[in-house]
Amino acid sequence: MKIVFLDAASIGADIDLSGYDALGEVKKYDYSTPEQAAERITDADVIVINKIPINETTLKYAENLKLVCVTATGTDNLDKEYLAERNIAWRNVAGYSTESVAQHTFALLFYLYEKLRYYDEYVKTEKYIGDRSFTHFDNVFHEIFGKTWGIIGLGAIGRRVAELAKAFGCRVIYYSTSGKNTQADYERVDFDTLLKESDIVSVHAPLNENTRGLMDKEAFAKMKKTAVFLNVGRGPIVVEADLAEALKNGEIAAAGLDVLGKEPMMAENPLREIKDSGKLFITPHIAWASVEARTKLMDIILQQIKDYFGLD
Repeated sequence: MKIVFLDAASIGADIDLSGYDALGEVKKYDYSTPEQAAERITDADVIVINKIPINETTLKYAENLKLVCVTATGTDNLDKEYLAERNIAWRNVAGYSTESVAQHTFALLFYLYEKLRYYDEYVKTEKYIGDRSFTHFDNVFHEIFGKTWGIIGLGAIGRRVAELAKAFGCRVIYYSTSGKNTQADYERVDFDTLLKESDIVSVHAPLNENTRGLMDKEAFAKMKKTAVFLNVGRGPIVVEADLAEALKNGEIAAAGLDVLGKEPMMAENPLREIKDSGKLFITPHIAWASVEARTKLMDIILQQIKDYFGLD
């Protein structure tokens, strides 16, 4: 069996992939363009990919290919009709990053909610040395206890965030983007109600026709001026120009993002103009990427390959 990793750098060099070597010949490429991918998988039985588009162009020379493994949950990059025509199977992975993303959601929140950038800089710039008081709290912050946390998308990650928010004493409400998700443990509300009543709004929804551009100018205008907005779902759910204006105009207090409309960040992204990290905090799509989550991901894919070929 020949296994080809087309964008292995997206997994990280710190993850043990030796289990794959036991299955046959393994070739790893850090990155591949679609053109390079087509050349690199001509004799592959299995390819492991993340963002590479998988379609007729990339697979035109792959005569031996039997299985495509996606190191993610989303499969928008797969031409599933073409794969079916070629009788090529595909697998993705769900649930591997729930704890990691939920944790990162709270990391974003606490950084913004407790004004941690301000207080760290206060100490690092030595203003605390010889200060008249043992404490300094000029940049007011609040407890999340008793606040309303609105969740957009109550799937596995959304439910975990809801559980943790409830443990912190928040009232949890949610909006089902499909209109079909009902969870008895939490209060389901319409979109406008969620925006108007929430002190914290976090997005954990997939990108689809119901969510693309959901958080736009009108949505931000309906939120509390004291609200914090968090997006750890998909970047295009947010109209970034509208978010930038909402932050500049004080329509919401702050935003924490782990995903952007185009990744890596584009030079023309309007959010680049906001340099105040107390108002806008962006991380480079790392919420999913704890070492534990990445290890679990690759262990699941290894087992998927074994199961497909009937190996122990």
